[in-house]
Amino acid sequence: MNDYDVIVVGAGNAAFCSALAAAIDKNAKVAVLERAPDEDFGGNSRYTAGAIRFAHHGLQDLETIIDINPEERENTDFGIYTADDFYDDMYRVTNFRCDADLVEVLVTHSLSTLQWMKGKGVRFQPSYGRQAFKVDGKYKFWGGLCVEAWGGGPGLVETELKIAREAGVEVLFETRVLSLIYDGEKVLGVKVKEKGKIREIRSKSVVLAAGGFEANAEMRSRYLGPGWELAKVRGTKYNTGDGIRMALDIGAMPYGNWSGCHSVGWDFNAPPYGDLEVGDNFQKHSYPLGIIVNADGKRFIDEGADFRNYTYAKYGAEILKQPNQLAWQVFDQKVTDKLRDEYRIRQITKVTADSIEELSTKLAGVNSSEFIRTIENFNDAVMDEVHFDPTILDGRGTRGLDVPKTNWANKLDHPPYEAYQITCGITFTFGGLKIDPQSGQVMDVDMHPIPGLYAAGELVGGLFFFNYPGGTGLTSGSVFGRLAGTSAGEAARRS
Repeated sequence: MNDYDVIVVGAGNAAFCSALAAAIDKNAKVAVLERAPDEDFGGNSRYTAGAIRFAHHGLQDLETIIDINPEERENTDFGIYTADDFYDDMYRVTNFRCDADLVEVLVTHSLSTLQWMKGKGVRFQPSYGRQAFKVDGKYKFWGGLCVEAWGGGPGLVETELKIAREAGVEVLFETRVLSLIYDGEKVLGVKVKEKGKIREIRSKSVVLAAGGFEANAEMRSRYLGPGWELAKVRGTKYNTGDGIRMALDIGAMPYGNWSGCHSVGWDFNAPPYGDLEVGDNFQKHSYPLGIIVNADGKRFIDEGADFRNYTYAKYGAEILKQPNQLAWQVFDQKVTDKLRDEYRIRQITKVTADSIEELSTKLAGVNSSEFIRTIENFNDAVMDEVHFDPTILDGRGTRGLDVPKTNWANKLDHPPYEAYQITCGITFTFGGLKIDPQSGQVMDVDMHPIPGLYAAGELVGGLFFFNYPGGTGLTSGSVFGRLAGTSAGEAARRS
């Protein structure tokens, strides 16, 4: 006897896309099993701002996703972001290591998947607050992103939960999946610990969508390397690698960049795990407009190497390598009006000063004299003759510095100065399971599909290596979640 046609492990965006595809599109009896209590459900999806990357050709495509009023049409340049642009970004930021078959599915299904989600009742909106600058009176989007989920991550998963329940999906909270029920040939369900009690739940198919292992300090140290146990976790404390482990236990193939992860600059005094009241606002992502110094008072990265969307996910690892795992971002008044909204929250580690000398005494843990020297050398190196434009790679860089700044370089000379202390915040891990790109079915170590087992979301390996284009995580979860749920529902109906 089967309790369900499809069991989905996890309750984030990828999990709900799987559940909706199986339940609504394939008329399957579906259960979503969530380890967290109901007030903490949603996985990492709940902690995001909701930005989502997809290929489009401008207004004709965007208006199938979002409502655009006449005033926005007049005053906004949404741009275009073609499939070729998406491919280029994926290959470029991963040093051409990403799985080409997975990327093709991701890119070619990105727009249609958002249209499918909207058709189910998920809402999207323009991402003005974080992805557009106002230039000559007109908002201009940059970096390939212009859309976010309505209400951010919390709004996305709460909407998906509501739709799922209305579709008859049963959602069980405080139900941790411990292992897969496997007879040596096929997955037959899961063993769970539900509110302290162990039981088995049978199903015809199982979709694993329980995230990576970023909240597991032991696994971080084992796979990412020494020091990673010191990183703060940006999102949920429940992503401890359970879904990956239980699949490996029955012979699934590990795949992808197991020593890599998505990690960012994160407030130095943020809590060890994500705080739903603050969401992703402990991040500090306006660094291309200023400079970053370490405890030695020296710059250590090119803050203007590329748009924030293409560098932020790898710079957390660089901060973790610095003395005492800390850094300070420094800005002057020429750019403070352009800082993202996370710089204006109450829970922030910030200092201000009317001179560089005064600021140097307020940067906790930083060599004061070296910091002053760094500012002097940086100011002398700025290419003032080049026009500053934050919406393009403007080429306004520096000359003669050991660590250059390639774009958006401005002298720090307009007080009062502002500085923000950061450390490394890990978002998700890149290593995971190998899946069949056409079905979402998990492959075993002999490259055969495991009957009854599918996967989606952050525990799918092979997409991201070394780095990550911003907004692709929700896209991946949506595309491969829909794919896995559709396949699992079809398989259940055939059995």
